[in-house]
Amino acid sequence: MDLPVVVGVDGSESSLRAVDWAADEATLRGRPLRLVYASLWERYEGESLADDLAKPSDQLMAEDVVAVAAQRAHRRQPGLKVTTDVLPEEPEHALVRESNDAEALVLGCRGRGGFVEMPLGSVGLTVAAQAHCPVIVLRGSHDDRVRPGAGGRIVLGIGGQGAVRFALREAGLRDAEVDAVRAWQAPAHESIAHPWLSGEPVRVHEQQALDTLEEALRDIPEEVRVHRQTVEGPARQVLLAASHTADLLVVGARRDTGHLGLRLGRVAHGVLHHAACPVAVVPERT
Repeated sequence: MDLPVVVGVDGSESSLRAVDWAADEATLRGRPLRLVYASLWERYEGESLADDLAKPSDQLMAEDVVAVAAQRAHRRQPGLKVTTDVLPEEPEHALVRESNDAEALVLGCRGRGGFVEMPLGSVGLTVAAQAHCPVIVLRGSHDDRVRPGAGGRIVLGIGGQGAVRFALREAGLRDAEVDAVRAWQAPAHESIAHPWLSGEPVRVHEQQALDTLEEALRDIPEEVRVHRQTVEGPARQVLLAASHTADLLVVGARRDTGHLGLRLGRVAHGVLHHAACPVAVVPERT
């Protein structure tokens, strides 16, 4: 079964950027593209657009949003198989359900009326936290191109094997290089900056990070170019800094289960809000 690359669309420029990116991704992977509009999105974004045109909001969305997105995908990749659907339900529920039968799910950073530089909206954050497939959120102001042979740089935050496999496959499809990063921190009383405690005690923590990095990358394909880095500092800050020169940032999502249900870990949550490039959040099986 050829699982599709699914895109959540809502008529915003951000979601149309996601259509461009996803059309390229689907073509690289040899998958169909599925465009999904959840009609209750307007509960979050407002109904002013529909009111201005004196049309029922559901009719406007069905006629305009999905059609425009499909036309844009066909212009981007003329040979791509594209299907569309309008779902009469909350966007979070619709997209999480779609993720059960998707190769990947692609979202814009903000809905109508939002700004790319602002933190991720509630729909995107909920979907990234609960989806059953990788979720790619189009942060940053990159050119929205995912093309083979173009090179590029994928930053991989070393954690679980799901993120490693996703990043290596992306690199192979794009002919890109992977910067595999493992952040590490020494306890405050072993700080490198402390004149009495510099040296071997601190290096143990760096060596542990290097060992974790090597173990995660033990089975990488020979054709994929991987650069290994251990960086001192909080993982969130390290990966956000790396995102400024990356084409894609890949992190794993080990969900914590609490009284509020499934939620993302702190690193994934932070990069989804503030990264300077597209972010792929990959579910890690536990």
